[in-house]
Amino acid sequence: MAPHPVVQAIIDLSAGAFGGTACVLSGQPFDTAKVKMQTFPTLYRSFVDCFLTTYRQVGFRGLYHGTTPALVANIAENSVLFMCYGFCQQVVRKCLGRDRSAVLSDLENAAAGSVASIFSSLVLCPTELVKCRLQAMHEMKASGKIAKGQNSVFSVVRAVLQSEGPLGMYQGLSSTLVREVPGYFFFFGGYELGRSVFASSAGKSKEELGVLPVVLSGGFGGACLWLAVYPIDCVKSRIQVLSMAGKQAGFLKTFSSIVRNEGIPALYSGLTPTLIRTFPANGALFLAYELSRKMMMKHFDS
Repeated sequence: MAPHPVVQAIIDLSAGAFGGTACVLSGQPFDTAKVKMQTFPTLYRSFVDCFLTTYRQVGFRGLYHGTTPALVANIAENSVLFMCYGFCQQVVRKCLGRDRSAVLSDLENAAAGSVASIFSSLVLCPTELVKCRLQAMHEMKASGKIAKGQNSVFSVVRAVLQSEGPLGMYQGLSSTLVREVPGYFFFFGGYELGRSVFASSAGKSKEELGVLPVVLSGGFGGACLWLAVYPIDCVKSRIQVLSMAGKQAGFLKTFSSIVRNEGIPALYSGLTPTLIRTFPANGALFLAYELSRKMMMKHFDS
């Protein structure tokens, strides 16, 4: 028997929180390198150079700048994302005239994930704004674009609220939505496709798959997401970081400025650490989600 919709929503929300925590703890240094290279594409020769330079300048902790807002962002985003993912799956079933427990195709799951990302973007944008600013804080200070003093979550939030008001926390929302909606179509589509391939080759159902197939499927889903929308994410990072220096610009203006002044390759700066990060980070995300969800569903059934 399927759980009550409210119980199911709580299970999905909780499992998404566990998944978001695992994602950040396993991939934060690579995310830091990504943001730095996106914002300052000519400053580092490679992601290895970015790692080593950051370590020399501010130590190992420099690779984990922005971890607190990243945890808040990922826990909030994935809690809402997976809760809404389950809800959107039911909407898809209802639209298709299917039973509440009917199995959806990989394409139908991808569509449900895409719609769910609209809701998760609303909680992700403010926390990701703080995370990106903290990750690129050293470079912004060194270049003289901002004064010293913004070195904590509180100081960044206070600076945004004082200079731009509450709506300032949503700088980059349009580019976040432009990234998330198609990105999560490929994210969930890639994950479900990967699980389908492993399940078919092993003669099992998706729910019977072991740890490695789930991790690899999660990594594949993450790779599909970033390959599809990475330039959009680059523009988003620029908007959120450079707005610290008072450079207010929309998505299209920022995009055209990067292409005109730095060339198309600048839109892909930081892609390497992102793709490296995606397998441990998104593998951990889906593994933690699936395992915690199964445990809670089993507890409900008992």
